[in-house]
Amino acid sequence: MSLILPLEKPALNLRPLLWLLLPLLVLATLFFWPLSLIVEQALRGANGEIGLEIFRLVVDSKRFVGALLNTLQIAFFATAGCLLLGSVMSLILVFIPFPGSELIGRVVDTFIALPTFLITLAFTFIYGSAGLLNGTLMSLFAFELPPVDFLYSMQGVILAEITVFTPLVMRPLMAALRQIDKSQLEAASILGAHPLRVIGQVIFPAALPALMAGGSLCLLLTTNEFGIVLFIGAKGVNTLPMMVYSKAILESDYTVACMIALINIVLSLGLFSLYRLAASRTGVRS
Repeated sequence: MSLILPLEKPALNLRPLLWLLLPLLVLATLFFWPLSLIVEQALRGANGEIGLEIFRLVVDSKRFVGALLNTLQIAFFATAGCLLLGSVMSLILVFIPFPGSELIGRVVDTFIALPTFLITLAFTFIYGSAGLLNGTLMSLFAFELPPVDFLYSMQGVILAEITVFTPLVMRPLMAALRQIDKSQLEAASILGAHPLRVIGQVIFPAALPALMAGGSLCLLLTTNEFGIVLFIGAKGVNTLPMMVYSKAILESDYTVACMIALINIVLSLGLFSLYRLAASRTGVRS
């Protein structure tokens, strides 16, 4: 007679679920709940029903279309400028060492910790209508009006954002460039390769993941930048974050402000998705 013993069921371990529950509660309280309130406010029409009435009202507005185009234009040009300037400066600091290069690298690191309005304030002191540059030129050449007048325009916003966000490209890029095997560069130069060819075939493939990471971060930050545009006070330059501020604070139109904020969130997620798609196509791990 065979004796069949019942198998004991393993005890359910709830400890991992408890460890997971706390961060989920914090995330739900600080992110998902406020986001759900924004979505509800944006989709609730004048009659109190959920629908796309406010969305159609916002999209049909010329002011919104102009702000959307300005946001994209500033973001793309500022990101391109950050990538170009950051690449040139990183190549110089890593491969062409000179006295003071380490100090410049440390200054670049500290730039990340500075608030954006501080850089904008420095731009106002230097390039503003009553700034150092205009004051010097007007005293030397007897100009009646300030000759340098780009700061209070879209070009001034783009230049300020390039100055602020270029260190975000340089920091990962310089770390990637320092990991390149110097023997590959020496072998390429011995074989007579042009410096531009060395950059394109040796340096660029190794630096591509860092460029993609820094560029995507700059694109997201410039898309949602508010302080620089507000502090400069550029004439006729309205962006989506500025429009959210004006609708909510100045006009007290919270429903439209929530809808524009929701569109801005979707735009940011869309740009990040494009970055992930481009990274997967190029074989970059993100």
